[in-house]
Amino acid sequence: MSKPFVFCHMETSLDGKIMGPWMSSETAAASGGCFYEIAFGETPHYQHQGWLSGRVTTDDNFTDYRTPELDENAAPVPAGDFVADPDAAMHYVSIDPSGRLGWDSATLTYRTTQAHVVEVLSERASNAYKAFLRGLGISYIICGETEIDFSLMLEKLRGFFGIESLMLGGGGVLNWSFIQQGLCDELSIVLCPAANGSTTTPALFAQKDDLSTIDPVGFKLIDVERLRGDALWLRYAVKNG
Repeated sequence: MSKPFVFCHMETSLDGKIMGPWMSSETAAASGGCFYEIAFGETPHYQHQGWLSGRVTTDDNFTDYRTPELDENAAPVPAGDFVADPDAAMHYVSIDPSGRLGWDSATLTYRTTQAHVVEVLSERASNAYKAFLRGLGISYIICGETEIDFSLMLEKLRGFFGIESLMLGGGGVLNWSFIQQGLCDELSIVLCPAANGSTTTPALFAQKDDLSTIDPVGFKLIDVERLRGDALWLRYAVKNG
């Protein structure tokens, strides 16, 4: 398989949480700035061409749980994938198997970064939803009958959009699924010196039945760097088999 280099880049609290009250602390403001600079600053470390999240992460941060405006009587769209902008410099890739995200633009803005939206669909996505995406100029790729085939998705992202390096910034389930399937090459953690002790907020990794198991995975330390505000940047290679 010809896939991009995949790195999982996340900010976590000292207790391994990726969300929660700790994020509103003064300490997190400094580490959050470091997190952004590493991935999207003037001289980003990884020089990637896209970043990937799941549907819930996308709704939480960008589409705000809007309902897509669908035309159930839309004319049938051509079969297969749809590449609206093959020359985009940056891509935001969202996994959305059944087609539920309520986009309002083909361009996503995250702080100072702009990216072309690419939807990853399964065959479950309706003709109306694909027509909706085409109307907005949003690219989409079909990667599985009912669930997403991550290997096929990575192959298409490289082949159709020229993505040689891809940032994985999902929720814990998506992150762990990539780690367990041997599809993530490097783990990058900005460790914020804050915690709130919650037992209900999402963690960096989470197992989900039918997607992953609790079989352990090892990591090899690449580098540790002290950042502003006593944060740490930890980089690990994933021991993929």
